[in-house]
Amino acid sequence: MPQKITMITRPLAGFEVPSSEGPQLYSAILRVIREGSEAAAARLHDLPPSPSLNSPMNSCLNSLSLCPLQGRFKRSLYPRRKELDPKERYGLVVGITDQRDAEIFRSVIQPLVSREKNLRLKRGELRVEELASNCASFEELLASADNLRDPCIEFEFKSPTCIVYRNSKAFEMFPHREAVFFSLLSKWNSVCPEELKMDIERDEMRRFIVEKPLVYEMQSAVISTVFDRAKGQARPIIRQGFVGSCRYTFTRDAPEKVQKGIVALARFAEYSGVGSSVGHGCGAVAVKVRSGLSRP
Repeated sequence: MPQKITMITRPLAGFEVPSSEGPQLYSAILRVIREGSEAAAARLHDLPPSPSLNSPMNSCLNSLSLCPLQGRFKRSLYPRRKELDPKERYGLVVGITDQRDAEIFRSVIQPLVSREKNLRLKRGELRVEELASNCASFEELLASADNLRDPCIEFEFKSPTCIVYRNSKAFEMFPHREAVFFSLLSKWNSVCPEELKMDIERDEMRRFIVEKPLVYEMQSAVISTVFDRAKGQARPIIRQGFVGSCRYTFTRDAPEKVQKGIVALARFAEYSGVGSSVGHGCGAVAVKVRSGLSRP
């Protein structure tokens, strides 16, 4: 059952983080999980990449997605860094989509709620002051589209969304309907019950969905580091992606099955993230679904 944890955190003191703080947040959450359950941490960290995409960093099968810190930051004196202010509070959202990972969900919540543990980043710690959780079954996500007429879906891509183009090493530079929803379809089918798997085709996504980018731009994100033996130091692994807002509607002849499935995938996106490296802070989205808008 997809689940989402929303945390309101405060730094114990001011400290700097990289502009792409996702890997540090991932490590901090993994540390809390590992201290609560070694088995859960091993499952979370060792999941294989999706066999459908030729990329070792693809996270289509990851059970965890992470939205980077949301709040007001101080300007850093150094490029590609930002400073957390202890007078401010920062939102952090963690999504877990695999219904077998309820243990992961519990091992994160319990010590943070009781304030037995903080999230320890490289240069400082975050204390969780408020925490809320919600969940939605796959059946509920599908049923959410039942009473919608002429649905309109609006995505806000809050962090760089990195989607591998087919079986290549290239990344999508545009919130194309097929790229976004096929990524979500792969994630859905990897974790949902067998009887709820969808068989929406790529061609149906191209034919029956219309995208209208409202505003978007390209950004890069550091998702990890690797030791460079030639230089004798660590170097960042960087991925390209897009951020911004995009509206998706359906053509007049779109089958009801396609509309219902796409709406369910859109709602699922807030739990799963979109594209690769979602566990390291990429592909975080906020989604609004409305009805009654005219179709093209």
